[in-house]
Amino acid sequence: SDVYKRQVSGGSTSERFGFIQKFGQALGVKYLCSWLNVSRSGFYAWRERTVSARALSDANLLLKIKHVFNVNHQTYGSPRVFHALKKEGVNTSQKRVARLMRENGLRARALKTYSKPAKVKFFYKEIENKRKDSEKATAINQQWSGDITYLKVGARWHYLAVVIDLYSRRVIGWAFGKNKTTELTLKALRLAIKKRQPTESVLFHTDRGAEYRAHVVQKYLASKNIKASMNRPGCCTDNAEVESFFHSLKADLIRGNKFESSGKLLSKLKVYLNYFYNRQRLHSSLGYKSPAEFESAVN
Repeated sequence: SDVYKRQVSGGSTSERFGFIQKFGQALGVKYLCSWLNVSRSGFYAWRERTVSARALSDANLLLKIKHVFNVNHQTYGSPRVFHALKKEGVNTSQKRVARLMRENGLRARALKTYSKPAKVKFFYKEIENKRKDSEKATAINQQWSGDITYLKVGARWHYLAVVIDLYSRRVIGWAFGKNKTTELTLKALRLAIKKRQPTESVLFHTDRGAEYRAHVVQKYLASKNIKASMNRPGCCTDNAEVESFFHSLKADLIRGNKFESSGKLLSKLKVYLNYFYNRQRLHSSLGYKSPAEFESAVN
């Protein structure tokens, strides 16, 4: 309409060129240039300059994206890369980051995980799932969760037991060893208690593994004013946060790497658990903060 034409033609030359760039394919560049009283040669020269400036800007941003991507072990998808750049003061959009990552083949490492069932089943006294009826944690040391996973060293399985604070997803205790035993789980628990020194009762949720149902473990929990809670039979999603952590660990650290000695894997675990995961890795569930940053921001 004439009103719309006056609005567009009243803009700067650059704005009119932008309008032609947007609608030129549908309405024709020649027609729009005549309609808006600008030259076609001027439009094409503007477009060339604009494309070059955008390409240069994209190239600079791509360097920053690659740095974030590689520093974080190629585990970040575009949302985490975007939020990491934002923390560094880089002004861009998540859509643009996603486009540049897609065009340059930057895909976050992913891993299909599986659970290796225990060969022998042990039966101890029944422990109910207290967590399912509890409110979500609102501070540290209210709800912890623990589990054990299998990690390959050479041709042999080793085991990692962890304790995670469900409020911040921070790993607060862990133990690594050759045997899947109650001592391994107790070692992780002792470290968590030493670090956190809870003053109130803590809910400790786990799966139904023998290493947690054992009398010696239950007795230890009771002595420390920690209430045991366990998955319902057949409901592994009751402990989803720890399963998610193990998935991240294996995608970040294990996938594509072979460890010929337990010492080499242990040294990598120390860096990953004590620094990268707790202090650097951004969690979407925490508003793209690391567990340590999330706790500091609240406290």
